[in-house]
Amino acid sequence: MQDIEPYYNWRHLYAAEEDRLSPFYRRQYSEFEFSNTVYNFYIHPQWDDFGSRTMYMKILYTDYDQNYTIIELLGEWNDAIENDIMTLRREITDIMFHQGVNKFILIAENVLNFHSSDDSYYEEWREQLEDFGGWIAVVDMPAQSQYDFRGARLTNYVELIDFPQWRTLKPELVFQQVDDLMIKRLE
Repeated sequence: MQDIEPYYNWRHLYAAEEDRLSPFYRRQYSEFEFSNTVYNFYIHPQWDDFGSRTMYMKILYTDYDQNYTIIELLGEWNDAIENDIMTLRREITDIMFHQGVNKFILIAENVLNFHSSDDSYYEEWREQLEDFGGWIAVVDMPAQSQYDFRGARLTNYVELIDFPQWRTLKPELVFQQVDDLMIKRLE
């Protein structure tokens, strides 16, 4: 797990710790001290702790003019015990929403498991964003996690998208392609 780093090819374009509007503004990182764990395995120190014991994240890019953010996730998304969606909402997405972000792309290729609870936080989030033309897209979630996500009927509020080529594009193109898909699906 310590070898899985957040995607870094956009670091020259955006760094959350340098963004005054980011929940991680002024956060400092160590390249050598591995202190956070998932399943008792140490993870790379560049991942951000946002209050969940089982899931970490990295804001890869945010564009306040286009009102979107791209966030990469790592670990176990556990709503049943940890209520990760509530923590993600209260500690990250609500703060970003108040800064004008209403389109959320969550890269979930490193979400190893998903455990559901009720759907109230997802429903509330979708309703919050709808009034502003916003949406939530979960990209490249592994098949086993997608199965559980769909089984909980969370696709009523969040779109699951397969988009494995996202790493080959600039963030603006990732957003444009996901936005085009979302417009088609929501019509």
